[in-house]
Amino acid sequence: MNFRCWYSPEADATFNPLRKKRTKENIVKISQHRHFASLIAVATLTLVAGCHKKAVPPPPPPPPEATSPAPTATITVTPSTINAGGSAVLAWKTTDATDISIDGIGAVNAYGTQNVSPTDSTTYHLVVRGPGGSTDATARLTVTAAAPPPVTGESMSVKPAFFDYDSFDIRPDAQTVLAQDAGFLSAHPTLKVVIGGYCDDRGSAEYNLALGENRANAAKQALVNGGVSPDRIRTVSYGKEKQFCTQQDEACWQQNRRAGFSLDQ
Repeated sequence: MNFRCWYSPEADATFNPLRKKRTKENIVKISQHRHFASLIAVATLTLVAGCHKKAVPPPPPPPPEATSPAPTATITVTPSTINAGGSAVLAWKTTDATDISIDGIGAVNAYGTQNVSPTDSTTYHLVVRGPGGSTDATARLTVTAAAPPPVTGESMSVKPAFFDYDSFDIRPDAQTVLAQDAGFLSAHPTLKVVIGGYCDDRGSAEYNLALGENRANAAKQALVNGGVSPDRIRTVSYGKEKQFCTQQDEACWQQNRRAGFSLDQ
């Protein structure tokens, strides 16, 4: 007969109470050990997971590299307008520049002044360069034509108009002269003139005063027709009171029959 050995803790406890008690205690201890091991495993996993979540912060970025400041430039000219032949003062100032020049002048210091006397209007161009870049600035100097000298009675380029005997009609030669006079006065719009009417010494004073007035007005009308504003012209009659020639002949009388010009002060 073949017997198999079969063992069961429960069956063994049935026959051995002491062993039954110990078996229960072992089962409880094993359960406690397993529960404690489970707690340790859970705690370990939690700790590992927590360590993975708390990442180490990256190192701070390196400080930015130092850069050179950008250069600055200013330039002025005083005064900004001069007459031809005059002068002005050019002034400039720069910062953080190593290469400084002004067009037409050349290399200059970082700041300074210079007298300039250009014959034509000029724009001064300041160009600066440095480690931080480049920039520029400009200043404009306007040169105007020299003012013409003031016109005096001696330099006023107008000629008298002459008349026939006992007449205030404008003759062809007088018309040509008065047209030239109108051109001069138009080119000098600030001038004001007086037209005097003159006569020779024949006839009464009253008659010649009226004739001289007519001659002055006739010359004025010719200038107005030539483009001269009438408010720039004043007339006066001198009759035969102011003679240019005192000889008693036609050549002398002709010199006295005129419309003459002078500046109106």
